Amino acid sequence: MKKILVLHGPNLNLLGEREPGIYGSLSLKGINNLLEEEAAQLDVTLTCEQSNSEGELIDALHRAQIGQNGVVFNPAGYTHTSVALRDAIAAIQIPVVEVHLSNIHSRESFRHTSLTAGACAGMLCGFGWKSYLYGLHAIVELLEERIV
Repeated sequence: MKKILVLHGPNLNLLGEREPGIYGSLSLKGINNLLEEEAAQLDVTLTCEQSNSEGELIDALHRAQIGQNGVVFNPAGYTHTSVALRDAIAAIQIPVVEVHLSNIHSRESFRHTSLTAGACAGMLCGFGWKSYLYGLHAIVELLEERIV
């Protein structure tokens, strides 16, 4: 059975309360529950973590290399600022798919650049909570291609 880490970055613990016009009304727990239901259908085990700390996110990525097969990661605000997270993604030997609830390319200009995406297998944005769902499917398909 494949093991996938779903890693949520800063301020995502406030989903459902924070700017619902941009991020939707679904809570982080609600997103995780929907992903766990889908994971069961895909015969995948999920671990979901969230941190507001850049260092804790880096540590989670490092740990994922040991016990997980892949990562679905929303670096949130760190997307546009963190070379350290980019380096952590590049350093691990498992695929990472970057996801964002909003379309970062249609927002403020400082959000148009993702420092982390270049180290990822791919990036999905702008589909609300379904960005995570599509990211889960993408990472599972990537892992299946590696086995074949």
